[in-house]
Amino acid sequence: QELALGLELTNRPFLWVVRSDVTEGKNDAYPEGFSDRVATRRQMVGWAPQQKVLSHPSVACFLSHCGWNSTMEGVSNGVPFLCWPYFADQFINQSYICDVWKVGLRFEQDERGIITQGEIKNKVEQLFGDTILKERALDLKEMTISSVREGGNSYQ
Repeated sequence: QELALGLELTNRPFLWVVRSDVTEGKNDAYPEGFSDRVATRRQMVGWAPQQKVLSHPSVACFLSHCGWNSTMEGVSNGVPFLCWPYFADQFINQSYICDVWKVGLRFEQDERGIITQGEIKNKVEQLFGDTILKERALDLKEMTISSVREGGNSYQ
């Protein structure tokens, strides 16, 4: 609910991948009227080819759970992150994204432990306004590409 309302508040176009088994049979999966209110600027699908999506030039950011594969796909495409980890190594990956590589932002929970719609809107706007974050993401992309080229430190 909060994520849907936060995306709505940004007034920006978005692609949201939600597995059908997560929402199937749930009448309250999204806020009432949400789909109609954002119909002209949203695409909601049950699956998408993540690498292809992230490489598209219109993608401005990647709201990610910070799994390692998703992290590597985002980094290799030069896309800044909005980090929403759930468990295990995802929190460590978030630390790399936000604190070491500085190519993403983390959400802050409120006193109830909720990431609110206002926090989502604010972080989206912060990310869109941060040209340095985007530059670092593109620099990291170039480093990953050069590392696998002949002579790079990951070339075999």
